[in-house]
Amino acid sequence: MRHFAFALSALSILFSADAALADKRVAFVVGNGSYKNVDPLPNPPIDAKAMASALRNVGFDVIEGSNLTRDGMTEKLLDFGRKAQGADVAVFFYAGHGISVNNINYLLPTDANLKSEMDVKLGAAINVETTLDQTMGDAKVKLVFLDACRDNPFAAKIRSSGSATRSVAVSSGLAEMKSGEGTLIAFATSPGQTALDGKSGSNSPFTRALLNNITTPGAEIQQAMTKVRAQVQEETNKGQLPWGHTNLIGAVYLNPDVQAQVAVAAASPTATMPAAATAGSDVELEFWRSIKDSNRPEELNAYISMYPNGQFKPLALARIAALQEAATAPRTAAPGVDKAVFTEEANQLTEDKIGLDKVKRRDVQRRLNGLGFDTKATGAFDAPTRVVIQRWQAARGYPTSGYLNKVQHAALLTEAVTLTEEPAPAPKPAQPVRRQVQQQAYEEAPPVRRSAPAQQAAPAVDPALPGRFIGGVVGGFLNR
Repeated sequence: MRHFAFALSALSILFSADAALADKRVAFVVGNGSYKNVDPLPNPPIDAKAMASALRNVGFDVIEGSNLTRDGMTEKLLDFGRKAQGADVAVFFYAGHGISVNNINYLLPTDANLKSEMDVKLGAAINVETTLDQTMGDAKVKLVFLDACRDNPFAAKIRSSGSATRSVAVSSGLAEMKSGEGTLIAFATSPGQTALDGKSGSNSPFTRALLNNITTPGAEIQQAMTKVRAQVQEETNKGQLPWGHTNLIGAVYLNPDVQAQVAVAAASPTATMPAAATAGSDVELEFWRSIKDSNRPEELNAYISMYPNGQFKPLALARIAALQEAATAPRTAAPGVDKAVFTEEANQLTEDKIGLDKVKRRDVQRRLNGLGFDTKATGAFDAPTRVVIQRWQAARGYPTSGYLNKVQHAALLTEAVTLTEEPAPAPKPAQPVRRQVQQQAYEEAPPVRRSAPAQQAAPAVDPALPGRFIGGVVGGFLNR
């Protein structure tokens, strides 16, 4: 009874996870560092590249840019606004210079040259609130990450340009912002404070903490942000504390951990059993599909207990035997594979260092498919792909995280697998149409031309020939 309840719970979780991953997910990711009129910032482009990779791996359509001018940012924002219409989750990430003027926040393109409040308000900077409202206002869930609180050298110029009758409140950091319904806004540090850019050539403390936490399998976004604040505070010796405002109305997962939820369902002692399903039914088939690649013998045994005469029982028994054999076999790396593959942990950062673009990620998925670990070759490492990677890692005795590192990726490339080519589009049936046209022309042609050889002219006919033929026939008749 308990096994069947586990089966239905597992199926329910898998179906809901698939539906979540089918959501429309769009992200805007920009890092500006090469400023033309002030000293450059070395790390924002690195931050943006790492964030874009992390979001793509969990199924986001990312509009990405680095070192953008005012026109370049406008172009990317227009693209983001079009794609974010009706999105289930929209993410806005910006790293670079930002400034607050009279408690209104602005992001600065690389060609910004701010000498007065007028320069800011007449288009040299990007108004944050207006931008978010115009691009993300229609999305169901809106997540905003602003690593834009660096100490800004434009602030002093703008303050000095103020008139005697009108003061200008300028802050090097960003001002507090309130989030609307379904929105989370996170700043690298508290309002009015400045944040660290980090060591040159690496990520800022805030972006590094985001990368370590928000796409962790099974991490709920608000809980992840708590860990982000703790990590940044510890790394900066309490010199920087991220701040945010949240108005989300439900749990949000950028990378749901399907396998962990299935394990929780399996361990639940309170599940009740519905009516039994017959062998060979749709329920049995879906149950088998959900656990056929599992590396957990208890899940395979749950299928056997529920369907003692099931059509997949021999496969389940064979899988269990293979897992038991693998568990007792000594762990030896294949020739040419580093033995560290059995000990080195993998995470998002180690995977980013491999430099997997969409083509290489699709190659990984196709190789896993060829080894019997079914996944779709989409080029995006979504939650189902992460589960499949975990299963492959467990089957090989590698540390299981759902992410790759260099030694694991190299080990995968050494495994013998036949990669099937993706089917090419079927050509249009043009030939039958030509045959019909030729047949129609043949039937309409005069009988004499039908017997004439192709591409050969008919012989000339003597005009006197018909008269001679008739005369010969008549003369022969009279002579009789």
